[in-house]
Amino acid sequence: MANQKNESALIKKVKDIANVMASAGVGFTDYITQLTYILFLKMDAEKEELGLGSSIPDGYKWNDIVDLSGDDLVEKYEEILKDLSDEEGLIGTIFTKATNKINRPVMLKEVFKMVDSENWYMMEGDLKGAIYERILEDNGQDKKSGAGQYFTPRALIKAIVDVVDPKINETVADPCCGTGGFLLAAYDHMRVQSKDMEKQDFLKNHALFGADITPLVVTLASMNLFLHDIGVNKSPVKLQDSLIETSDDTYQVIMTNPPFGTRPQGSVEVYANRPEFIKTSDNQVNFLQHIMSIVKTGGRVGVVLPDSVLTDQGATAKVREKLMKDYNLHTILRLPTGIFYANGVKTNVLFFDKGEETKDIWVYDYRTGIKHTMATKPMTRSDLDEFVSCYCSGHQQDRKPTFSEENPNGRWRKFTAEEVKKSDTLDFKWLDLEEKDERTVQEVLDDMQAESDGIAEAVAKLKELLGGVDL
Repeated sequence: MANQKNESALIKKVKDIANVMASAGVGFTDYITQLTYILFLKMDAEKEELGLGSSIPDGYKWNDIVDLSGDDLVEKYEEILKDLSDEEGLIGTIFTKATNKINRPVMLKEVFKMVDSENWYMMEGDLKGAIYERILEDNGQDKKSGAGQYFTPRALIKAIVDVVDPKINETVADPCCGTGGFLLAAYDHMRVQSKDMEKQDFLKNHALFGADITPLVVTLASMNLFLHDIGVNKSPVKLQDSLIETSDDTYQVIMTNPPFGTRPQGSVEVYANRPEFIKTSDNQVNFLQHIMSIVKTGGRVGVVLPDSVLTDQGATAKVREKLMKDYNLHTILRLPTGIFYANGVKTNVLFFDKGEETKDIWVYDYRTGIKHTMATKPMTRSDLDEFVSCYCSGHQQDRKPTFSEENPNGRWRKFTAEEVKKSDTLDFKWLDLEEKDERTVQEVLDDMQAESDGIAEAVAKLKELLGGVDL
């Protein structure tokens, strides 16, 4: 039985399937979506065999396709993907804009045979979910796939969830949810708080909300949650552009990592749909405004944002003013480079509550003198233990700085309301530690390439704004 196998054996099985797809010319990102579709069909069949019913219409089920081969298999698979993408509820979400990427019949047949050799549905949710999370993590670290932009390091997510501390009766949202990491970590944090069946039902079916603008990501996030037994009838994840969404829904907890860079080409201008926003083309600043608009009074936020949100003037400074006036920005975690797919990007986690103005701001500097790489020295949850301890979640009145005149390199420091008012930015620095560059030659080259790509993108955008004039 598959549920008796250990995690590593099943991960090897899934990687064997990946190798088959790679032989068919299917990239890592396409592979994970194709595996998602095929796995879902197989698990639905297993569920029906157990007398638990099927979610898939007749004619589109596992038994309608598994014995086919050759062109008949490809044609039936493509028919299933197309028609299930038009369904409502969980099915339509899992198969959002689904298309076939395995055009070679022999390779597609091999994938079906390998998936058919295991019993997936009866596998424990934690095991199924762990396998899928591992695939997503591998995918996120694959630079060629570009999928890292959808993947936030799980160590960072866990630390953010631990300090924001969502409760089992609260609603939790991630308006740019990627593969669902924040929602899943919130669920794991909340589900152990009570065994009450009503609270557990609320948690699984009503407490969580996620959104993403990319169909691929909506599929991955929905499947990720489904494999953890969350949203088994209706996915909590929607395909939508959160920045132009004008719903009146609000949430008690928001934890998120908005996408880096600019909005996708052809996207609707945010200000045209959200005239209440301070007008800006900065994607992250617009996401900050959106988050501010959907958190309930008394609600809590943990959001990853680049340094520019703390330092830029103009419209960004006006948004900061509003944040400081109507929200209590009580904590900033300065993050090191090397933990995200975008090389060299400098980010912070902003923690704020809605309903009171900002006074003192506590800053934990986990950047100065720190170096991580996704491949050779990834961040671990234990790296953030001191920050979590210093944060004093639930009893912030007990916070004590590690910085002092006697210990000027303490990483945890309070900036008083007076100091905050005097500062033009929120980019607080005080540590005087030698920063060693421990990057490999390849990592240095990758960083240089990323900077070059960023400059080229900026020049192209400027040319576009100037009407194609040569610079």
